[in-house]
Amino acid sequence: MKCRAAAVAVLLSAIFTGSNAEARGPYGSISVGNWKGGAYTNDQTGSFSHCAAGASYASGVYFVVMIDQDGSWGLGFMHEQWKLKTGEAFPLTLTFDGQQPFNVHGVAIADKLVRVPMPINSSLIAQFRRAKGMTAYTQGQLFQFKLDQTGQLLPVLAHCVAKIKQSGLGAAGDFSALPAAKPTAVAAAAPDQAPAKPERVFDQKGTGFVVSTNGHLVTNAHVVQGCVGDIQGNPTGEAPAKLRLVSSDETNDLALLQATGTFKDIAKIRDKPIQSGDSVVAIGFPFHGLLTSDFTVTTGIVSSLSGLLNDTRFLQISAAVQPGNSGGPLLASNGDVVGVVAAKLNAIRFVRATGNIPENINFAIKTGALRDFLDNSVVPYQISDAKEELKTADIARNARAFTFLISCKAKAKEKETAKN
Repeated sequence: MKCRAAAVAVLLSAIFTGSNAEARGPYGSISVGNWKGGAYTNDQTGSFSHCAAGASYASGVYFVVMIDQDGSWGLGFMHEQWKLKTGEAFPLTLTFDGQQPFNVHGVAIADKLVRVPMPINSSLIAQFRRAKGMTAYTQGQLFQFKLDQTGQLLPVLAHCVAKIKQSGLGAAGDFSALPAAKPTAVAAAAPDQAPAKPERVFDQKGTGFVVSTNGHLVTNAHVVQGCVGDIQGNPTGEAPAKLRLVSSDETNDLALLQATGTFKDIAKIRDKPIQSGDSVVAIGFPFHGLLTSDFTVTTGIVSSLSGLLNDTRFLQISAAVQPGNSGGPLLASNGDVVGVVAAKLNAIRFVRATGNIPENINFAIKTGALRDFLDNSVVPYQISDAKEELKTADIARNARAFTFLISCKAKAKEKETAKN
């Protein structure tokens, strides 16, 4: 315990200075949920350096949040079994509640200590303050943290810094009690003003499929757009697993997710180009829970090698798709992926524009765009040019092992809210 306490003290003092000298502090105290800390000084100069608070996790990681005297903020991580090379820097991807990931860099400041200088990014700070969970992905490892009252922690750390800078270390006390905010003129003039309505959220669902043994899944970008909280992946008949958003390409409507663990059954991408008239099978979860809780299988043909307005990134297919099919695999007669199901033609808009009702006009993203996306994301995948044709039942049985229901809570768009 003494060794751990000393190491924690080192982390609290060294995260900004890069020094591994023993900490001097804490001066005063910070106690917010599981976060404990206070104000600290730089031992080399004796001057105030930063305020910090940390929490221990069952994984053995000690996680620290800090704000220095100049207003910069950062994170720190310590584990007694780590053996790091001091000075080594490595990329780190942080995700809060499964939302858009942030790419930062960690630096080993001792063999067991890592500091992560954080950018002054209002979106990042806002996500951290309201997040319930955080994942940190680096060097093939995924660390998960349940966050506790970070919305209160950052203001307390800022209060600690401001108070010490104003009155010195002699004024250190309990920084956890924030001074009462003075009412603004607007608030005083309208005390009975109704509070802002909370943002409306709804269940958003789609389909995805596994493309690597490392658990990478492909889906549509619009399937995970606006997600708040965790993104869940649910293999058919199995319990849902938390997914990490790795990257997103809104232009081509593709997103890359990752589940923890190793996967044996993965989708293979067809190397040979698809042709007009070829048979295809669409797998997905349309209207999940309303029609069925299992995935559905629909068959059709490739109607055209281009989409709306001759967009050559897409295939037009006759296989019926519905809301929930988005992001699912479009499979050839040999079971290989030849596209990513993306959309169906908006019948109402089409009728208004032409006076005719469209039938069986649906679209899938071609494998050329998919492979470029995976290559740019440095994700390994398998290609295939199998010639043996399979029965539809066999294609569906094989796809069951690599097809996932993707779901999350998402913010309602303004136009959707207006309709309701």
